Amino acid sequence: MLNPYFLMTILFMSLAALTALDNSLASFNLISSFGGMRWLRVHFITLGTLTEAAFWLMPALAAARQGQPPPLTRWGTWLALNAGIVTLLIGIPLVNSTLILAGGTLVFIAVMMLIKQLADMGARPVDAGSGQGRPFYIAGLGYFLLGIIVGTGLWLGWGAWLRIQVPIEVHIHANSWGFMSFVFAGLLVDAYPRVTGRPLAWPRSVSAIFWLLVFGALGLVLGPWVGSTWFSVPGLLLHTAGTLLLLANVVKPMLGRRWPVGLWHLTTSYFWFFAPVLVAPLIIARVPGFPGAGIEQNAPQALVYGWMLQFGYAILPYFFTRIFLPHEQPRLGGSWFSLVATHVGGFVFWSGIFLLDYQGLLQGVAYALWVASLLPILLDIWRIVRRGWAEENKGMPEAARVELGAGEPSTAD
Repeated sequence: MLNPYFLMTILFMSLAALTALDNSLASFNLISSFGGMRWLRVHFITLGTLTEAAFWLMPALAAARQGQPPPLTRWGTWLALNAGIVTLLIGIPLVNSTLILAGGTLVFIAVMMLIKQLADMGARPVDAGSGQGRPFYIAGLGYFLLGIIVGTGLWLGWGAWLRIQVPIEVHIHANSWGFMSFVFAGLLVDAYPRVTGRPLAWPRSVSAIFWLLVFGALGLVLGPWVGSTWFSVPGLLLHTAGTLLLLANVVKPMLGRRWPVGLWHLTTSYFWFFAPVLVAPLIIARVPGFPGAGIEQNAPQALVYGWMLQFGYAILPYFFTRIFLPHEQPRLGGSWFSLVATHVGGFVFWSGIFLLDYQGLLQGVAYALWVASLLPILLDIWRIVRRGWAEENKGMPEAARVELGAGEPSTAD
């Protein structure tokens, strides 16, 4: 029952809520702001909440789809990951290069260990329609390694040595369009049939999606690396095409059927993924009066809260239920309140990019809405964990338990 990755997910999710609340109150001038909080807010979600969950889900889903028993927790990987994350979360606000290098190195080692674990798994799935998420996970982790190197180098002056023209963009693109994009795609490929009870619309298109994302992310990384739109623009087009094809596979089987709110979370979260894409041509063209610099500085915040965290709203309660309450029918998480609050927060935040005179107020409102959307999800996850522990202490028979990926698929009706 004890799952150390998911317990750390709860911790980092709680810290993400606290730091978002801190930013909201600071925007209203109710409390003083703290240096480094902008980076901490982002990393509590990306490096903390989502990475912790992904480190458990990727090998577990890959094993389940291939008919293998669930893998045991590899404590060396867990310790390296969490020691690295904690060291980074201390070192970044202090701008301590020694701590940042140590933390980045430990996370890098943990990622390498996870890649080896996934690579050691059998490549052949139980049937032709399953087990296809593993290549996405390995590719995403490969981009994560690159993001770690460049991100660590931001604080150590490696950008000039590596001849990177815009290091911060390379770091963001490797982690967002690389790591997270691939992990989410792999989760959809592996979990969608079980979550909805239906296969993807075109299962044979999964290979095309994979390669579109691979070369798209490569272009998006190389573009700011060498300072050339000859890589960025084709990369953006390829990555967008792959993501749209993925979403079409998800949406088509559900047309004409009742959608659970969790599926709305999963699909509409990608609006905030595409928002920077929609304005990218205007930024590249340097249209006079268009706040390109403001978008580049602030859009990652909306990307993290609107796309990444909202995706987690749906998927995390589902897998927490499978782990802690395996005898119950799991459902995608979220509510109509969390759905509306997240999207309204995103629109308000983006409004602040254009309305500079009201930017502080609007961003304060946006973060307040994101906190309001996050708290019910966090409380729901905590209730799942408490019930799981209570039932384990009551000695629920082992026969009542099922492994991750086993059991009857849930339906969306």
